[in-house]
Amino acid sequence: MIIYPAVDIRDGRVVRLVQGDPNQQTVHSDNPLQTAQRWRAAGADWLHIVNLDGAFGEGGFDFDLLRQIKALEVSIQFGGGLRSFDAIDAVLSAGADRVVLGTLLVQQPELAAEAIERFGAERIAVALDARGGKVAIHGWQQATEWTPIDLGRHFAAAGVRYALYTDILRDGLLKGVNVEATARLAAETGLSVIASGGVSTLQDLKALRTCSGKVHGAVIGKALYAGAIQLNDALRIAE
Repeated sequence: MIIYPAVDIRDGRVVRLVQGDPNQQTVHSDNPLQTAQRWRAAGADWLHIVNLDGAFGEGGFDFDLLRQIKALEVSIQFGGGLRSFDAIDAVLSAGADRVVLGTLLVQQPELAAEAIERFGAERIAVALDARGGKVAIHGWQQATEWTPIDLGRHFAAAGVRYALYTDILRDGLLKGVNVEATARLAAETGLSVIASGGVSTLQDLKALRTCSGKVHGAVIGKALYAGAIQLNDALRIAE
């Protein structure tokens, strides 16, 4: 199981939100590169970088920063505001190893197979972020009629291998990850699911590691920044 420390960037700063709410923001650093260096030095092989400006439609991303982070010799999973193939290509060219696509593919599921053909299955993950059992898009601000499992099955049939699953109501609250929903999504779709939202203790990681289904990894955000989880402990459990 892979651990992905989260580096959520908004207006050039590393922040954490509560349930994706842009009005409930805590700033943890004014230097995203320094934050990336911190997690890399602690042993992270992957980072989960989110462009919140893009997710909220507020702006683009500093590709020089992305290149600097890539120079740390770390793998990068990148999401937020990628709503065209040109945007995906630009991020991958700047150093991302995998992109997380939400709004684009949820609104146009038929593009999933084309994205896989163009960029490769290893470089594409779909965001199946849900509130109240329904997938949400546009920075989690807009609900859809899709359930994560129904949409996940569609994408799996199109050749997608990876999915990021967030229980939005748990995100940023340190209330524990939704192990049951994560495991069910993995088991019923066959996707390699990356758990996100609510990871707050080492016990959460142990539960994810031993549950049924293909839980590929876990994104950890607030628990790392608040000191509730030490990255070296998380990596040890994941291994």
